[in-house]
Amino acid sequence: MNEAEVLALFRKAGGLLEGHFRLTSGLHSERYLQSALVLQYPELAEQLGHALADRTRDLQPTLVLSPALGGIVIGHEVARGLGIRAQFAERLAGALTLRRGFALSASDRVLVVEDVVTTGGSTMETARVAQAIGAHVVGAAAIIDRSGGHSTVDLPLRALVRLDVATYQPDGCPFCARGLPAVKPGSRA
Repeated sequence: MNEAEVLALFRKAGGLLEGHFRLTSGLHSERYLQSALVLQYPELAEQLGHALADRTRDLQPTLVLSPALGGIVIGHEVARGLGIRAQFAERLAGALTLRRGFALSASDRVLVVEDVVTTGGSTMETARVAQAIGAHVVGAAAIIDRSGGHSTVDLPLRALVRLDVATYQPDGCPFCARGLPAVKPGSRA
């Protein structure tokens, strides 16, 4: 699956939005990728997951770990494509942690899977959950890397699409300067 095909899926599902958005990172942007609108279709989720599995197979992961909520569906589909387990970390008192009986061990080779990477903060926070337990994090993967090469991910990062989408600090945002309200369409308000 190439970049044009992935972006076509996002457009068709209404998951590529344009306007003035406040991202989970706190940054502002004129484009927003709403993966949930694409991943709600099992056949599209499966296609994207298998494509990411093919791009990460060489890392030889034994487990996929995703941050809740946005990474759960794509993480599960990547794990299915690789034939390995899928787990997710969720927030408890503001920090990502393993719950629901999930457990990792030092023998696990963890692939962190996200839907979209902007700054890499959630990806690295998820990786630290695995590393704190002693698991080996072999890499990260995302449907979309919209960081423009500026993410904080210090792991091998594989993505189906790489975009260079401008982001702005709120106090330097040209849309805010024009008085346009920012919309927060993501999962964390």
